[in-house]
Amino acid sequence: MTNPKTIINIRDGKKVFGSFTALTDINLSIRQGEILTLLGPSGCGKTTLMRLIAGFETLTSGAISIDGSDCAGTPPEHRPVNMVFQRYALFPHLDVFENVAFGLKVKGMPRAEVKERVNRMLHIVQLDNFANRYIDEISGGQSQRVALARALVNGPKVLLLDEPLAALDLKVRQHMLAEMKRIHTETGATFVYVTHDQDEAMILSDRVVLMEKGRIVQIDRPEDMYARPKSLFAAKFLGETNLFDATVSAVNGIGTTAVTPAGIPFLGAETADRHVSERITVSIRPESLSFHGGETAAQSAEGTVEDVVFIGSRSFYTVRLDDQSPVRIQVQRNGRLALPSIGDRTRVYWDSANVVMLPHT
Repeated sequence: MTNPKTIINIRDGKKVFGSFTALTDINLSIRQGEILTLLGPSGCGKTTLMRLIAGFETLTSGAISIDGSDCAGTPPEHRPVNMVFQRYALFPHLDVFENVAFGLKVKGMPRAEVKERVNRMLHIVQLDNFANRYIDEISGGQSQRVALARALVNGPKVLLLDEPLAALDLKVRQHMLAEMKRIHTETGATFVYVTHDQDEAMILSDRVVLMEKGRIVQIDRPEDMYARPKSLFAAKFLGETNLFDATVSAVNGIGTTAVTPAGIPFLGAETADRHVSERITVSIRPESLSFHGGETAAQSAEGTVEDVVFIGSRSFYTVRLDDQSPVRIQVQRNGRLALPSIGDRTRVYWDSANVVMLPHT
């Protein structure tokens, strides 16, 4: 299997605004045809990084190349990229067809080719029957698809999307994520997507670039980043988790054992870069804890159920362990297994494969 081609390459990127360093030590290779998401909290530098790729900002130091060409000094209009903003900037005085056709007409493309390209793109975004509608006559989700069509009709190699779903309500957002994956498959363009929403990143991405304070802290597939975060920030940002301060007591061929101050032992499968007496933080996701020990869930601790919250087919339990640590447990209710009630004494089980040991901060 051949490695996918690199379409965007950033090396030792740094961006400074006055006395503020917005980005530093940015090293990133984006693969042709993938959906790569820049994820992080507000102010982490993800939009600045996207604007550097687009050409709206220039690097203070470092280099960016797109499709093998150095982009230093190349203006946005001469880069093989296009951008969709949070506010779609559609023209209210033009209908859907004319909005999508606008850029092609500015370039002086022949009328017949404009019509062919726009109709094909409207078909891809499933707006064939809305070509003659004005923007105030269509929904927010449809407007978002018009913006996508307008950005893609020029045939860019890279489409940059800066929180394009932020203005939509939850149900429309979820539908549009599925639509964007379909559109990506049909067009074959590389999508670089900016969001602070972990769910969007998990659903949409082939890979996620997690950013904090102007730096890249982890690049991984969504499922790997969620299951094996490399930092406390990643573990907390990518969803709910249970955290325990602990000290490494043993490292051997089985794995690493760490013990909390109250004496609860955790065995993790990893051994790399661990040493006895090292302070660490143990992370276990709520869905990795259980009230029923299976063949692999050899580790456990006792506690008392303090709270239960029902959400659809799932229940979220809060259990106060005997060392006074509160833990959250996510359970799929199927009616086949007995579950404890508030006030019950219970035992909580986990498997070493789901124990993540992180540097203590």
